[in-house]
Amino acid sequence: MRRIAIIGLGFVADLYMGSLSAHPDVAISAVHDRDPERRRRFVDHWRGQGHGALGAGLTVADGMAGFLAALLPGDVVLNLTNPEAHYEVSRALLEAGVHVWSEKPLATTMEHARALHALAAERGLMLASAPCSVLGEAAQTLWAAVREGIAGSPRLIYAELDDGFIPQAPTEAWVSASGAPWPREDEFRTGCTLEHAGYYLTWLIAMFGPIRTVAAASAELIPGKLPDGGRAAPDFSTGTLFFDSGPVARLTCSIIAPHDHRIRVICDGGALELDAAWDNAAPVRFRRRFRVRRRLVEHPFPRRLKLAGGSHPKVKRTGAAAMNFALGPVEMLDARDEGRPCRISADFSLHLNEATLALQAAGERTAPHAMTTTCAPMAPMPWARLA
Repeated sequence: MRRIAIIGLGFVADLYMGSLSAHPDVAISAVHDRDPERRRRFVDHWRGQGHGALGAGLTVADGMAGFLAALLPGDVVLNLTNPEAHYEVSRALLEAGVHVWSEKPLATTMEHARALHALAAERGLMLASAPCSVLGEAAQTLWAAVREGIAGSPRLIYAELDDGFIPQAPTEAWVSASGAPWPREDEFRTGCTLEHAGYYLTWLIAMFGPIRTVAAASAELIPGKLPDGGRAAPDFSTGTLFFDSGPVARLTCSIIAPHDHRIRVICDGGALELDAAWDNAAPVRFRRRFRVRRRLVEHPFPRRLKLAGGSHPKVKRTGAAAMNFALGPVEMLDARDEGRPCRISADFSLHLNEATLALQAAGERTAPHAMTTTCAPMAPMPWARLA
């Protein structure tokens, strides 16, 4: 049985637990949250659900020291704490000699992200950050279509991560499986760009390689979202990403515009399209372009693209998402056990962090950001071949 430990047992931890239930070869070795009541509710709920990963050997630590003491060198630990705590917690975990899977962002500053990257390299440990949907079936299908040239050479990508007018949503009713409330204040302080841009940035970097330049703008358009009346993070950002390999992408994030999670890869022979970033099984379609008399049109009936066979364990829809959150940590376990690099590497995660911060911090007058980090190409999943 392979071991994973979890620190931070809030809203997102339940999404990971629901996903880990699809991976019976993984056991939870230790959990910790600074709130004793939150710890109790989390463990009671998942044990009551008969979750096999919460076995008899589970350590429920009431302090950071006890949690670290329960870890074995080479364990994989999920850092699911508040975003502002990611750096300090990940640093402590790396110093304890364990591999770290961090929820997004890796760090809220590039100084901290670089320090974690350097520490992981120094200790010979894996460090990666969410999201992991790039390892999912929908992303891998889209990527396979690009690799195999189904639509010709890619030129331009439009990606949308608009979530609706969230400040007016009934967020007080958004409660996780074990009773954790949706962290409204944290979400608004962190911002929709740091929280969500990675869902398509990871796909784009995997498909097209490192980004050369980010030309972006961002703004807080809805004031008063925080109880103290202070300024929150930008609730809108848009950026144009110039990739070393040639394609250009436009990525937009907001918690204002009507829900839209489309991505369209416009190629010489038509467009590849997908409507649901948060669904591992979302259909990928190819819409061929052709001429009819004096008109240029795209086919009204797109062709659905499917993989030849094989995929990954799927999970049921929970709220707005049907994503297996465990794909990233399990990939890290696989890489450790097989003695190979993790597909979502420390270099990849650092590059992702820099691009995301460039989008978030752009404001109204920031000049284009020349990227200072890079990453090696990601290997596709072995089952990702089109039928």
